Amino acid sequence: MKFSESLRKNKDFQNVYENGISYANRYLVMYKKENNLDRNRVGISVSKKVGNSVVRHRLTRLVRESYRLQEDCFLCGYDIVFVVRVSAKGVNYLEMESALIHLGKLHEIYQQQSC
Repeated sequence: MKFSESLRKNKDFQNVYENGISYANRYLVMYKKENNLDRNRVGISVSKKVGNSVVRHRLTRLVRESYRLQEDCFLCGYDIVFVVRVSAKGVNYLEMESALIHLGKLHEIYQQQSC
């Protein structure tokens, strides 16, 4: 990810949860908060309720890859946290990418023209 880095610290996740704006769809919940940087910081959360470690890691990779390929279309300067819902357990790549783009448009940080 050339314009983004990962959110790693629990306090960063908590800050986005408490002070950010969230929208949800069938597979994902997306939290957004401005970070006043020239890049995005992205975090992905998958609960143990979703499945075992293999399932959780697969879903994490799907979200990360979907974001990586669409990264040019996202505006910079935000902390973004994706929370994967239980209903996403059996989704394929195209469904996950569609859900991610849908949330980006709801948050008004996804610009189709810029990519």
